[in-house]
Amino acid sequence: MSFFDKIFGGKNETPDQKSFWKKIESEEDLAKAMEESFQNKIAIFKHSTSCFISRTVLKNFEKEIESSDQPIHVYYLDLLAHRPISNKIAADLEIRHESPQLIVIENGKPVSNASHQDISLSQIVP
Repeated sequence: MSFFDKIFGGKNETPDQKSFWKKIESEEDLAKAMEESFQNKIAIFKHSTSCFISRTVLKNFEKEIESSDQPIHVYYLDLLAHRPISNKIAADLEIRHESPQLIVIENGKPVSNASHQDISLSQIVP
């Protein structure tokens, strides 16, 4: 790992080490997430792995989740690896694409969304 990767994170950095993330890597994964939204409020975090701002927001959001005692149902989408799925989310939910972006979904419908520093656990857990 280079010096800059140690400071800013590697380009291939993913939240694999965090057990609370469920990955969206296919349309089937997206369909499962939408199905789950009928049992639990879910959130999809759309992340650009090449963006320092997105990485910073992701790490701050993960810290919030780790310090919460509430059950959190969060999905992770790597925008660079799965751009067509990101586009499908934007079209299906009628929400303009942003990065980073958190979309909260309940009963198959978006109930909240935010980008950049507006992303917070308070969107999911009151």
